Order: sequence, then structure tokens, then C-alpha cells
Amino acid sequence: MIPVKRLCLSALLLVTAAMPAYAHVGIGTTSSFTAGFMHPLSGLDHMTVMIAVGLWAALKGGKAMWAWPAAFVGVMLAGAALGMAHVPVPFVEPGILASVVALGLLVALAVDLPVSAGVAILGLFALFHGHAHGTEVPENAGGLDYMAGFAIATMLLHAIGIAAGLGLGTRFRRVARIAGAACAAIGVGLAFGVV
Repeated sequence: MIPVKRLCLSALLLVTAAMPAYAHVGIGTTSSFTAGFMHPLSGLDHMTVMIAVGLWAALKGGKAMWAWPAAFVGVMLAGAALGMAHVPVPFVEPGILASVVALGLLVALAVDLPVSAGVAILGLFALFHGHAHGTEVPENAGGLDYMAGFAIATMLLHAIGIAAGLGLGTRFRRVARIAGAACAAIGVGLAFGVV
């Protein structure tokens, strides 16, 4: 079996070596609630990460089932505010791609971290996702409707992941782990432009 550290390092190197996806900036209307709500549902990077957060939280159980999704949404909104204010955040696109791979691996390997460590990891990735959302909002738009829309859609995707994880139960943890591996594979595919 490949050690977890080596697998995670290899995935991180693959993602950072790849070209950025540029999957966010300038795509579609970004000044309405509906546009914000639809955005997380419009791409594999968004959907896989948001569902993976829920799956990982369900695998951990307990306090993580509310703390991890809440941390993701909260920091994502803070990142969006930074993006709207034109505060630069380095490595946004590679960070988003890394989040797809890393969260997929965390689920696939059923990595059991303390809740606080999960909050920190998810917060970092949420900052990248939120910043990408925030930079999409035109200067002449307030952006609050758009932010509310993508926050609610993100919460729903987290809930789908949690419900799936709980529905699978401990007897079917393997299915959740396979879904995590698929998420990681999608991330690698996005990084290299094959998905």
C-alpha cells in the first residue's frame, strides 16, 4: 500500500505542475441570485469538491458534520469578499484544482483528522473557491445576491454529500471511498485538461 504522505505529495505535485484550469473568471452572468446559485452546479470542480466536503464530514461524523461545511461556506464567503475588493490571493486556480484532488483523497483514504485540522484544510480550499467567485462579480454590481446564491447551492451540495455518506452507512463506506477516488481522478483530469 502506498503511504498516505507519498500519495498526497504526488497528487499535489501533479496539480501544481499542470496548467491552471481558468474555470471561473468571466464565465456567465454574476450579478443575480440565480447566477450565483447555478454556478456551483455548473462545473465538475465545484460539484465534486462540495459533495466531497459532505462525504468527508459524514465519514468523520459527530461535530464535523456541521463544523466542516459551516467552515467551508464561511471562509468561502470571506474569500468572495476579498475577490470583490480586488485583494489578490496567490495560486487561486491551482488551489482550486488541488482541492478537488486533495478532498477526493481525504475521502478515498477515509483520513480521520481532528475536527480543527479539517476546518483548517477546508478553510484554505474554501478561500480559493470564494476568491474565484468574488472576482467574477462586476464592479457595478453589489454581489450580495450572487454570493447568497452560491452559498446556498454550496450548502445543498454539502448536504447531498452528508446524506449520501450517512445513507451509505458504515457497511457501505467503501462506496463513499470509491466516490472520493473518482473525485481525485476528476481533479487530475481537470489539471491536465482531459476532463
